[in-house]
Amino acid sequence: MKNKPPYAIASVDAALLLAALLQQEGPMRVTDAAERLGVSVSTAHRLLAMLVYRDFAEQQEDRRYRAGPVWRAATPPEAPVARLREVALPHLRRLVDDLGETANVAVLAGADVRFVATVECDQVLRVGDRTGRTLPAHLASGGKAILAGLPDGERDALLEGVEVDLPRLRKELALVRRRGFALNDQATETGLAAVGVAVPGMDATVRAGLSLAVPTVRFARDRLPGWVAALTAAAAAMGAELAEG
Repeated sequence: MKNKPPYAIASVDAALLLAALLQQEGPMRVTDAAERLGVSVSTAHRLLAMLVYRDFAEQQEDRRYRAGPVWRAATPPEAPVARLREVALPHLRRLVDDLGETANVAVLAGADVRFVATVECDQVLRVGDRTGRTLPAHLASGGKAILAGLPDGERDALLEGVEVDLPRLRKELALVRRRGFALNDQATETGLAAVGVAVPGMDATVRAGLSLAVPTVRFARDRLPGWVAALTAAAAAMGAELAEG
């Protein structure tokens, strides 16, 4: 699994996470940023000021901050992603309570997936918070679940220029479609396995995947049916709530 560097710089980590949150969730007040990062309002204000200085953020007329010019070309639509996170969090918490492993929701962003919400389990050995991280969609379990549901032409266009064995990937995605879930067996991080499903009913502006991330020492095939059933039910409930909203 990927862990924080041994000499992590907390201020850099906070600034990068804040930039990602602005990109993925839309405008925030200083107090919102402070709450999400777990820092003081004055610290959040200084972080935002630096992001504005480097064009990673900008302040609106209503005093809230939004993603700046550096991010906009690759930013998923703000309102749907913020709504997705709001709907997803209670389901992620229930999954963690029921299954005892870390749960994530991610959105498709070009050929990648971006994690927009994580709920960590409380086990000592666990997969940590992935919020704000980006992974290649064809390697991540949630990303593969999303790609499997796309029309062939749209999927191939997204992956144009990506170093991937397309014939092999097409076979794998056909299997994902048939069985309704995707696996990531240490394809993105050594020691990490994940199972993912697509969130149904999402429109073309935002496509989402739900995943359970497990240290490989606890990944057992006999638990897979239960994990898949729980993820599929949660994804269906999320899709229904988003459609109603």
